[in-house]
Amino acid sequence: MIHPKARLRRRSALVAAGATALLGLAVLPAPIAAQEGAAAVQDVTVTDVVLPLGGTLLKAPKLTASGTRLSKDDLAAILRPNSAVPWNERLARLDAGSLTVPVLTSENAGPGDNRQTVTYRDVVARDVRAGRVGELTAAGATVDVVAGPNGGSGTYGQVRATDLDLAALSRLYTVPGDGKGPVQRVYGTIQVSDVTYADARGTTVKMASLNGRDLGGRQIPDGWNGAFAIVAGGFQEGSDRRVFAAAAADLIDATTVGSLELTGLSVSDADPKGPLLFEIRRIAYASAGPEAGTRLENLSLSRGGLRTQLGRLTLTGASLAPTVAALQGIAAEPAAGIGFSDAEMRRLTPQIGNLTLNDLAIALPPEAVPERPPAREARTPARGSVPEAARPGAGRPADPKAAGDPLAVTVTPQPERRIALREAALAFGPPSDGVPRSSRLTLSGLSLPADLLAGQPIIGMLPAYGYRTLDLDVAADAAFDEKARDLTVRDVTVSGRDIGTVHLSGTLGGIGPELLSGTLPAATLLMFSGSAKSLDLTVENAGLFERFLAAQAKDLSLKPDELRKEYVTASLLGVPIILGSGPAAKAIGAAMGQFVMKPGKLVLHAKSKEPAGIGFIELGAARSPATVLDRLDVDAKAN
Repeated sequence: MIHPKARLRRRSALVAAGATALLGLAVLPAPIAAQEGAAAVQDVTVTDVVLPLGGTLLKAPKLTASGTRLSKDDLAAILRPNSAVPWNERLARLDAGSLTVPVLTSENAGPGDNRQTVTYRDVVARDVRAGRVGELTAAGATVDVVAGPNGGSGTYGQVRATDLDLAALSRLYTVPGDGKGPVQRVYGTIQVSDVTYADARGTTVKMASLNGRDLGGRQIPDGWNGAFAIVAGGFQEGSDRRVFAAAAADLIDATTVGSLELTGLSVSDADPKGPLLFEIRRIAYASAGPEAGTRLENLSLSRGGLRTQLGRLTLTGASLAPTVAALQGIAAEPAAGIGFSDAEMRRLTPQIGNLTLNDLAIALPPEAVPERPPAREARTPARGSVPEAARPGAGRPADPKAAGDPLAVTVTPQPERRIALREAALAFGPPSDGVPRSSRLTLSGLSLPADLLAGQPIIGMLPAYGYRTLDLDVAADAAFDEKARDLTVRDVTVSGRDIGTVHLSGTLGGIGPELLSGTLPAATLLMFSGSAKSLDLTVENAGLFERFLAAQAKDLSLKPDELRKEYVTASLLGVPIILGSGPAAKAIGAAMGQFVMKPGKLVLHAKSKEPAGIGFIELGAARSPATVLDRLDVDAKAN
């Protein structure tokens, strides 16, 4: 999971970069040299435009305003950076048929030695009325970044925005508000094409297009400029975390996005361990409507012999409301503090909602097994024979295949191994103190080589029973009751073709958020606080038991029916002795004997006689199984 702070920084940086760039394309500085004004419609040209905008410096060697009734003095007053009149009021007076800037440079310094320069070409703002731009375009741009010892460069293709409200943009960035005002739309649409960026470490990022619609937000107490500066600064030594929390909450809650679509994204890395290529055909986000949520389509990842493909990933029902509420709670604290605790980080986790993956395929690199011939015995040359080095043609390279060199090593590639998954769905209910109240996981059509499970308990023996490929379906459903401190496992089901099905459900007590506090290992806390209240287990055979019996009979040189009778006897007599010979032990032994005789279904139900359950530490310290079974109501049956 992505750290909330990192996610916020990335989102803030993207919004700031896009908004600042387009602001720079349209909000231009006062000219150094101006000519006399005129009341008639005219074209006005200014040169050597320089405008400091926070940490960004905008430069335009030449700017032309066409079809405007503004005089030079009027235009200069609107664009003057040090004017006492607020930007939004001045921009509301901006009126022209078009604004043209052949070259616009945006220079951003910091933090530290970091520098970023973006140079836009052929910038044109058309139909500029009362600070609103009907259409804003740039033919392209170049990017140059210096980041300490590293750096990079890149290019943009055409940039286009429609229905750009410069006055609203200025209000959001520079005029404080209470964060509760109406949403002000800044961009109707925004489009960027053919983006390429490469850094000095060999990583290249490409994007075919980016399209956004209905981008805007609300005014917040620090203004967006101030809030971005606070969030970008992060946690400085000795700084008050309440300031950071307030600014972060304001930005998240105030930003509105109608929809975003990104196509043709690829990331390649010339890693010495093997070149990496990651591609996504389409990423789409919509805030409302039938397509609400986030979708990623046609993902692929390749590195060396490993290849992964994913048809679609869908995220719906996600919400940052828990994150905003946690940040606002920190911001309202009466005393200053530094950093976030583990419990607070848990509460900052957003609501995930429903995550679905479709058509996952992983091709594992084949394993090449060298086949070496047996060692050749050294022989003493016969008397009178010609030494090998003295024979004609000695020293010339020979064809190993033609010569049939017995020492040549033949590498036999093994068949490609694949993991496939038709669908995976993960659903989380609303969180309580950072912990989801319910969760459900389903895996449908999971196929994988059986040898991948080698070494695992129980399932690691499946290849020995003749299974080469496992076809599985998995479901897990759980609910958490914070007040009762109960974790109810409503269903865990694992079923395999020609194997069988295992159903498991039960209730655990003494489960609380402190298990995620990080102060002690969760296993240690669970041992002291957890308890077992109930357990239901159902085993359905679909071929595994017969394979197990045949494999064991072969190893013991017995017939399967002979071994079956021995297992029946062991179940009826041995199991009760091991478990203490009580009524519950005899019931379990009898059910197991029936199952072995006719492998079908085995059902076991156990419930603690004590409402609080049996503590895990008591289970671990029990001297014998009988002491545990005496505290349980047990029901066991087969078929």
